[in-house]
Amino acid sequence: MLDQNTIDQLNIQYKNASPAEIIKKALTLNNEAVATTNFRPYEAAILHAVSSVESKIPVIWCDTGYNTPQTYKHAEKVIKDLDLNIFLYVPKQTSAHRDVVLGIPSVDAPEHALFTEQVKLEPFKRAMDEHKPKVWFTNLRQGQTTFRDSIGIFSLSKTGVLKVSPFYYWNDEKLNTYLKENNLPNEFKYFDPTKALENRECGLHA
Repeated sequence: MLDQNTIDQLNIQYKNASPAEIIKKALTLNNEAVATTNFRPYEAAILHAVSSVESKIPVIWCDTGYNTPQTYKHAEKVIKDLDLNIFLYVPKQTSAHRDVVLGIPSVDAPEHALFTEQVKLEPFKRAMDEHKPKVWFTNLRQGQTTFRDSIGIFSLSKTGVLKVSPFYYWNDEKLNTYLKENNLPNEFKYFDPTKALENRECGLHA
């Protein structure tokens, strides 16, 4: 596992590097890698960038079961167009069952922690336990949440996995250009049932 000093040096060295350069560097550190996605807006960029460098990298999709029809159609298109090596993880209980016994609790409700554990944290932990990656590619960006503002391109996850965010310093405008240049779709009708606000962490990263 890399120490914090090495990670700090990487963040300085690669601050202005391209996503491809960042991804290649991360894979030289360890090629036991995965990318994760939820097919929210701009996810096609990270999936394209990573799969362009390593076409068969495992892509973990933790589907809460509450995505919009538009998100599911978008996901199917991106998976097909990029020929992704996708691994789907879903909650152990169906959303129909959960709707009856729990519903979608508000973020202030006591049941919200249980809901988040069921639909997001448990499937994600199961995915990471099965794949056991040493490197984790994700599309975290500066400006999304207070926590994400503090981490940089390279950071360590709670479990010590090297987390790599190749588009960390990119804004929406730059990402729009990237999507257009690479003929990639985007989709904004996305719903995360664990977050009331865009700037709220769901628990996977912080």
